[in-house]
Amino acid sequence: MRRNDLRAALRATEGADDPLATLIRVFVCGQTEPERVVAAALAPLSLPEAVEAGLVEPVSGGLRAGLDLEAYGDQWIVSDVDAAMRPGQPLPREHVLGVGGASTTLAQSTIRRPVATALDLGTGCGVQALHLSAHAARVTATDLSERALRFAATTAALNGLDWELLRGDLTAPVAGRRFDLVVSNPPFVVGPGTTTHTYRDSGRAGDAVCAELVAAAPRLLNEGGYLQFLANWLHISGEDWADRVAGWVAGTGLDAWVIQREVSDPVGYVNLWLGDASEDPATRPARAAAWLDWFDANKIEAVGLGLITLRAGGHDDPTVRVEDLRQAVDQPLGAQIEPWFDRQDWLRGHSRDALLGARLVAAGGLQLTQEATRGPEGWQVDRQLLALTDGLRWVEQVDPLVLALVSACDGTLALRDQLDMLAVAHDADPEALAQVAIPLVAHLVERGILLPAGR
Repeated sequence: MRRNDLRAALRATEGADDPLATLIRVFVCGQTEPERVVAAALAPLSLPEAVEAGLVEPVSGGLRAGLDLEAYGDQWIVSDVDAAMRPGQPLPREHVLGVGGASTTLAQSTIRRPVATALDLGTGCGVQALHLSAHAARVTATDLSERALRFAATTAALNGLDWELLRGDLTAPVAGRRFDLVVSNPPFVVGPGTTTHTYRDSGRAGDAVCAELVAAAPRLLNEGGYLQFLANWLHISGEDWADRVAGWVAGTGLDAWVIQREVSDPVGYVNLWLGDASEDPATRPARAAAWLDWFDANKIEAVGLGLITLRAGGHDDPTVRVEDLRQAVDQPLGAQIEPWFDRQDWLRGHSRDALLGARLVAAGGLQLTQEATRGPEGWQVDRQLLALTDGLRWVEQVDPLVLALVSACDGTLALRDQLDMLAVAHDADPEALAQVAIPLVAHLVERGILLPAGR
């Protein structure tokens, strides 16, 4: 059913006139059912009340779902009807999305530590606010769309929750306030700045809305607070995309980890979003051409899609990393993000001498893969790959010396002693070996392949 194959559900409910079967057919399968049957299923709610509320709507042949009422674990979410249940009908401008791929991605990527205050920017129907309620004492949610806020209020009421709901554009409704955790699934779709659908279009040209969120972060976060949001960014001809995005963070004083999870070419990107909104087939070719002309005029070669996590760490030398993370990762990704920042803090507190005195352990479940070519003298190893088998699943190419170092990291010896032993074994100068090893060890700690003993 997650892939809109409803055959089993339709077979299971066919011919059944009990209320549950009717509600499944109407609200899960998108079927039109006779008025008499729907009225019986909704009782004691009267049919006129249900129609007035928009819960169901009259159509030829009976009644169909007017809203999407979705079971979400043991909670409920209410939103507009999914495009799959209205094939061929373009989504209206103020369409409010339900649970989708983007909202699920952000929910899985969010750090879930207990906090006093949390903010959901652009809440839509309230998916992220619902998650925040599980670990935040107070949840504030904003949206530009009054319709979206009505859905969010209904979602909160259905689940017995109390959220502060504010209307306005991005951070404007919370100007002057700070939070421990801010999350956002913003209208990040890049384009010429026109707004045809509020759930995807910010009214800003290009990726300016994402740059704007980064710039606002220092004014939004309490000390130690995090801002996490999904973002799209431009790959412009002649520019390094990573340098461009890192430039958004420069001068903010925030630690940042920017993860690119996917890259889309312009044609695929435009077709994806035109299809997502079920735009009118008659006008779609012209819309696509105009959008692609804008890409060409601005020398945009591709669009990166990913996650930005910012932290108010209070450091004079904040850590900023912008990188690809396109390998498979274990979910929830959020469980890996805060430890990454913790390792950055540990490295910041360990200068060269402190790091040499540290005891390290290799992460559990490391896997070594060797690639070799058979020649006249037998098999010759071309490269060795060391991989994490869970979590972030990083893969690092290593040489025999690094492999020996990682293998010996069991927490019993200081790094300095290990390097001295390796220098003797490989007839190398200890100081020269340390100069090479220190940045490499720091990188392996950042990746989580080596970990401080006792942590």
